[in-house]
Formats: sequence, structure tokens, C-alpha cells
Amino acid sequence: MTTEENVQYLKQFATEIQTQLEWLSGFGADPAGGVTRLLYSDSWMQAQLALSEVMEASGLTAYFDDAGNLFGRLEGEELGEGCILTGSHIDTVRSGGKYDGAYGVAAGIAALSFLLANYGQPKRSLEVVSFAEEEGSRFPLTYWGSGNVTGRFQTAEPPLDIRDAQGISLQEAMHSAGFGAGTHRPSKRTDIQAFIELHIEQGAVLEREEQAVGIVGGIVGQRRFTFMVMGEANHAGTTPMAWRRDALAGAAEMIALIEEKASALKEPMVATVGQLEVSPNIPNVIPGTVQFTLDVRHADEIVLASFCEEIGSRLQAIADTRGLKLSGSEWMNAQPVPMHPELMEKLTNICEARGLSSRAMFSGAGHDAQIMQPVCKTAMLFVPSRHGISHSPLEYTAPESLSAGVAVLIDLLYDLAYS
Repeated sequence: MTTEENVQYLKQFATEIQTQLEWLSGFGADPAGGVTRLLYSDSWMQAQLALSEVMEASGLTAYFDDAGNLFGRLEGEELGEGCILTGSHIDTVRSGGKYDGAYGVAAGIAALSFLLANYGQPKRSLEVVSFAEEEGSRFPLTYWGSGNVTGRFQTAEPPLDIRDAQGISLQEAMHSAGFGAGTHRPSKRTDIQAFIELHIEQGAVLEREEQAVGIVGGIVGQRRFTFMVMGEANHAGTTPMAWRRDALAGAAEMIALIEEKASALKEPMVATVGQLEVSPNIPNVIPGTVQFTLDVRHADEIVLASFCEEIGSRLQAIADTRGLKLSGSEWMNAQPVPMHPELMEKLTNICEARGLSSRAMFSGAGHDAQIMQPVCKTAMLFVPSRHGISHSPLEYTAPESLSAGVAVLIDLLYDLAYS
């Protein structure tokens, strides 16, 4: 392909993907801005049905499974060889952006349509998926769509205690949308050989480093804690500084230490104190108790565990020095998920062949790819997000970045399904 042909090739996808995402954002358009498309809601169902029509018009065979996952299939010549799957999700956070998840679905449809038109029937079957749910925005449960595909969840036995803010259970919502009754194909799959997820970065690394594509080496592990610092509430004017047992001053020292230690380890270590509750929270009273959360993420489980252990010891030492009591509880421990090295190498080679700059990186956010990884070869690639903004109406990725991602996806799918 000449340079001029490559430019025209990318322009084609830039227009196609941007038009598709604008169209899709009309389903669940929020009057306050952004898109709100929650699992099994009317706007979500309308979007899935509309996408099924797009898939059919693109030459794919569209079908739903029992969880509401939507697939578009391009049958391969070699039956029994399993399938190569790409895609993402179209559910959103409340007042979210139009690119998160939806880009991977639109890109998958465009890629399969292009391959069919230019190369005909593949040797191995190709499918694009619009997973039913990833965000956990309506129900306190994430990855319901990919979780059903991998067998982590079952529509016949949904968690009975999972309800939305209106008290509607997951099972009730699923049945009202026409799923979960066994009338569609079973969700669990054993024929998927590889899964590739194309996604916006949702961070600013690629943009700041002027890289066209991010090749994801893995999704970081996460550990989350809640700490309670207990001191003594007392009069702000009559208690000398030396006699105070100030819970907030102690918590502040702890938080500063966490930032210092995480910064020293550098990328991909991140540690965040995201929630703080001070009691009694009165201007003229020394804080007696402080509760704060800690979110720690890293791609290496050993580094992650070591950091958390050291932080726990150092926080206790601060509490002891200040005459405070400290208690803590861990409420999340998710292991890091590596992507498949062979697929990563293929992506690197494709970017080099296309003259696209790329860099290896880890995903600090969770994705369907981490759910698919235990059951098949899995890869993930990012394209830049402007200013790193995501989960917001301001979410934006430039057309040339959208098209570059589709081009890389097409080349990888061709390698896996046609060669």
C-alpha cells in the first residue's frame, strides 16, 4: 500500500467511525450533556437493536445471547476452528462520553465489514460483540456481559441481592428487556480462540507523548482499603498543641506518606486517597476520628503486595507516634491481568509496518479484556484521549486516532482469521 493509499484508507475509517459514534450517542442522549445508557434500559435496548441492524447491513449475521450480548458473525470456511472475537460495550456511566466502549464496537463492525468486502470469507470465523454491560452504572455489579460469556455469571442464577437505585432487581430488569428466559442462545462460550479489544485510553499518556497507539501489556491489579484513625475530639482554643490527639493531622501525615512512597516507585504504581470523612467536622473542634479510603494499583502483584504491606506498617507507626488508634480493612483485592505476549508482538509489528508510533503500557482501568483473558488469547490496544478526559461529555478522540486504531485492528484480524 502506497503512502497516498494509506492516507485515503485511514480517512475512510475516520469518517465512518465518527459518524457511527455520533449516531449511537443519540440513544440515551442526556439533556444535561453526555450519554446515559444503562443496562436493560429502553435506550440501551434501542441501541442494541439498532446495532443489530447495522451488523446485518454490513454483511454479518446478528444475534443476541441470553444475557443480551449482541454478536455480529462472519462465518469462516474452516468449521470447528473456533472464532476470533473483537468488540467492547455500549453501556455508559451517567452523563458519560460517546467514545468509551462504543468505539470498540463501532470499530469492530467497520473492521469486519472491510475484511468481508476486500478479502471475502475468512478461514476462521470472525465476530464482533457489543457486551451487555461493563460499567456497573445501574447495578452494583460489573462485567455482567463478558462475565456470562466466560461462565463467571449465569443468567439462570443471577445474584438475587443485586438491585438498582429504584429497587429493581437485575433479574427483573433482564426479563423485562426480553433476556434471561432461555429464548436466546446460551451465553457461555467455549469456541472463542482470541479476543481483541480496541478502546480509548481514558488517560493522557499517549497524547502527552505523541504516540498513535498504546499496546496494553496488562491490566493492573487493584487493592482497596478503608482506614479509621481515632484520636480525641477537644476544644480548638483551650487544648495546647502538645497535648492534642488530632485524628485529622495524623491522617494528613499518612496521606502525604502514601503519595511520597507511590511517587518514588513511578509508573505504573498509583495510590489514591479518594474519600475522607472527618468527625465531628466542626470548625472549632479538634477532629476526633477520620476515615479514609486507599486505592492502590500496579501491574506486578509482588510489588503491589509489598507496597501495601509497607504502607500498613508505616501508617501504624505514625499513629503510634501521635498517640492515635488505627484500624484498617481491605475490601478489594483484584489480581493483575497480563495480555497475551504473541498478540502484543503482532500489534507491535503491525504498528511498525504502518509507520504508526506506539508504546507499551498498562491499563489502570478495568476492561472486558481482563474477564476474557482467562479463557482465550487476549489483546488490548488504546488510542489517545484528549487531555485524558473520560466518563464525561468532554470525552474526545480525534478522527485520525480513531482511524489508526481501526487500521491496526483490521491488520491483526486479517492475520488471525485469513492467514
